[in-house]
This record gives sequence, structure tokens and C-alpha cells, in this order.
Amino acid sequence: MSDKLIIFDTTLRDGEQSPGASMTRDEKLRIARQLERLKVDVIEAGFAASSNGDFAAVKAIADVIKDSTVCSLARANDRDIARAAEALKGAARSRIHTFIATSELHMEKKLRMTPDQVFEQARLAVRFARNLCADIEFSPEDGYRSDPDFLCRVLEACIDEGATTLNIPDTVGYAVPELYGEFIRSLRERIPNSDKAVWSVHCHNDLGMAVANSLAGVKIGGARQVECTINGLGERAGNCSLEEVVMALRTRRDYFGLQVGIDTTQIVPASRMVSQTTGFVVQPNKAVVGANAFAHASGIHQDGVLKARDTYEIMRAEDVGWAANKIVLGKLSGRNAFKQRLQELGIQLESEAEVNNAFARFKDLADRKSEIFDEDIIALVGDESVTSEQEHYRLLALSQHSETGERPQASVTFAVGEQEHCVESQGNGPVDASLKAIESKVKSGAELMLYSVNAITSGSTESQGEVTVRLQLGGRVVNGVGSDPDIVVASAKAYLSALNKLHSNADRVAAQG
Repeated sequence: MSDKLIIFDTTLRDGEQSPGASMTRDEKLRIARQLERLKVDVIEAGFAASSNGDFAAVKAIADVIKDSTVCSLARANDRDIARAAEALKGAARSRIHTFIATSELHMEKKLRMTPDQVFEQARLAVRFARNLCADIEFSPEDGYRSDPDFLCRVLEACIDEGATTLNIPDTVGYAVPELYGEFIRSLRERIPNSDKAVWSVHCHNDLGMAVANSLAGVKIGGARQVECTINGLGERAGNCSLEEVVMALRTRRDYFGLQVGIDTTQIVPASRMVSQTTGFVVQPNKAVVGANAFAHASGIHQDGVLKARDTYEIMRAEDVGWAANKIVLGKLSGRNAFKQRLQELGIQLESEAEVNNAFARFKDLADRKSEIFDEDIIALVGDESVTSEQEHYRLLALSQHSETGERPQASVTFAVGEQEHCVESQGNGPVDASLKAIESKVKSGAELMLYSVNAITSGSTESQGEVTVRLQLGGRVVNGVGSDPDIVVASAKAYLSALNKLHSNADRVAAQG
């Protein structure tokens, strides 16, 4: 077996299935470029057949990504597979990932197909895909809960038809490490042609063991591909976390004996970009990318780290992309210094006009905030990427009044298309009053599912607030994110951002796996 482990990132496909995490084509493209800088081996760009929007996103990514394989998911039918192949035409390296459920529960209750029908459909799907693309991955959905004898039969046939990668999903996060690792090893030992394909693991985190299960699949089972997402993003409890798997393999290479091609210094920039784009805040104690991952509060720990860093740190913060110097720029900083810092943070803007717009926003922020941190720059560039797109709703001005014993009130001026509106409302607080003022004009009827505030930087009351608003309307769930030193303004920005996504009517159809 090879000592190289393939990192297959599915943030843009499986990660996007988190309620409210759906992304626009441009957002997906920005994240794909960051994944390429991260040097992931395979980028699963989406599910091309699920919607015209997803097709366009997969195609856009395939057309620009050169250093990573670009992959599209497809159900085991000719239409999906042909659509995926069409979207991937421009890719330097492409892969079609096709799947069908193989567990008795899924076949009977969901597919309403017999095992023989599933076997035949899987075999023919791989054959059809192999005629369109040289690199074919097959996944038996709910594979871990499938009958091993039937699964062996299906997988052996798929290899014969041309599958180059076999992925064994723990679709519902039911596995435990030792058993999952043994399950994959048993499949490899029982299938005569198993050496003709790369074996892959795809684990969900419902019991909090996605990373442990994935590593067991690698160490015990002999898998040489791990499917994962940035920040462990994904539906329900999420997927296996890319940053945790990669750093476990790197830190404990003495045990795993495997190499990964990831540029680990791009991990934190990737984490921040995904968090800012989706509105899913990274918990402070999250391994590797959490704000407290390299913080030491205990006096004993602080003393030990000062004397010898490795007394309490098994990784270096700078190795995963944490900046040693948090304060980077101020209001006297020039455009070239700002542009250089964007490059250091791994941020690539499309044109000089975008750089100029971002710099103007930076100067505006610097007038209101004396110290500009990396997180501030990432947030304002994220805001710029949103405002550069056509927005139906745009915040123009906001004022609010709140005092003890009086009901707070807010006045909001915002644009709806080309028309400007000024609305006022009262509320339980200034944020409530501001959002009610906007809704009084928009009348979206959306249900507020989540309102979350996160400080972009810590340790100062000057910190920008980043607000996430999650709205639900007619079965659609969207996130809006806004940042500003004024938390009320950030809240209005986030609410309007969510309304813009609802207004876009972007079609999102959840995939499987």
C-alpha cells in the first residue's frame, strides 16, 4: 500500500448540506481557490445534477482549479452522471463520484428496490461513468450498516466495471473506531480485486467519533483516502474534520507512518473563510482552529510553555496558520501594506477594483477602530465579496435610541433595488427594533431561527461584532452574516444579507451520503 494519504474535501458538497450553509457560485469559487492553496488532493465541488446553480458552481470551479482534482457527486443513474461529466469538462483533472444505498433499511424503505436491482444499477452506473471519465469513485450509501456479503458483491462488480476509488460511508455516524477499521479490512481481504482500487472513508460525527473512525479506517482498515470538511462542517453533527485528521497524521506520523500533501499553514485561513461564508462560528475550544486551541490560562501551563514550548504544546500555532503577530495594520497604513497583508492571509481578490474597494472599507474601519487584526481584515473582505454581488437589499444608514425605562426605537434607511426607504420601529432592544423596522417594510414572513453574536477579535471592547442570522421561509433555510464595530449595525447587515439569499431563490437540493 502507498504511504501517501489522499485528502478528499467535501466542504462544498456535504458541508453545504448543513441547514443554512448553502453558498452562491462565487462563494464556492472563493473557497475552492483556498482549498487549492491548502493543497487538498480532491475537491468535491458539488452535486451538478441537483440544480442549475450547483451545475454552474461545479463548472466554474472545474474551469479554474488546476492543482487539485475536481469532483462532482452523481446518483447512480445516467442523467446525473452525464450532467456531472458535462460540468467537469473544463477540469485539468476530474472525478465522477456516484453512489447508491446498499443497506437493507435504505433499499427497502427509501429506494424500494431489491438487492439485485441495486447491484445492477450500481454496476451499470460505474460502467456508464467510466466511459465519460477516467477517475470514478463509487460509494455504497449507508455502507457500514450494509450486509457484508452483499456489499462485497457490489464492490467487486464496481471495481470490475472501472471504479478507481471505493468509499465506505458511515452515513449516520453509527460506527465505533475498532469495528469500523476491522469492517474495511475485512472487505479488502474478502474482495479478490480489492487491490485495483483506492479505499476511502467517509464518516459522520453523530456520536462524536468521525475523526477517530476515519483514522481507524486508515490505520486498521488500510484506507488511503479520507473524506472530510473544513471545521467538520456538515449536516446533523457534521463530518470528519479535515484539520483534525491532517494534524493527527502529521503530529503522530510515528504511529500512522503516512504522508499528506496539505500545506498546513493554510488551515486557519481556510477555517476562517468557511466560517465567515457560512455563518457557522467555530467554537473557541475546537481542536486546531478554535480561538483557545493554543491558549494557556493555567499558571503552571504558562510557566511550562515559557520554559519549553513542548511541555504543553504538541503542535506549533504558526504551523497551522495562526499569526504570531495579531495586530497588523492601523489607520496610517497604506494600500501596499494592506495588499501585502491580504497575500499573507491567502486572500486573492479578482481585480484591482476589488482591492481598492476593500482598502476603502479598511480605511473606514480604521477610522473607527484603532487596531486592525487579521480577523478584521478577513471579515471586511468577506463583506466586500458579498457587496460586490448584485444585492436587492442594501443598508444605507441606521440610528437607534435606547435608555433605561424607555422602549428602544430604531430608524433604518435601506435600498430595495433602486428605491430608498426609511422605516422606524420600536422593540425590546435596539437590535429587535432595527430588525422589526426592516421587516415592517420588507414583509418577508420569514421565521428567525437563529441570532448569534461573535466577537471577531478577543480582548477588547473595540472588537468588531460578527452577527449570524438564520431565516426560514417555505422550507428554505439561509444564513446571513454581517460585521461592524456597532453590533446593531452588524445585526441589520446580517438580516439584510439573509433576505438577499431568500430573494435570490437559489435552488438547493440536498444530496445523499
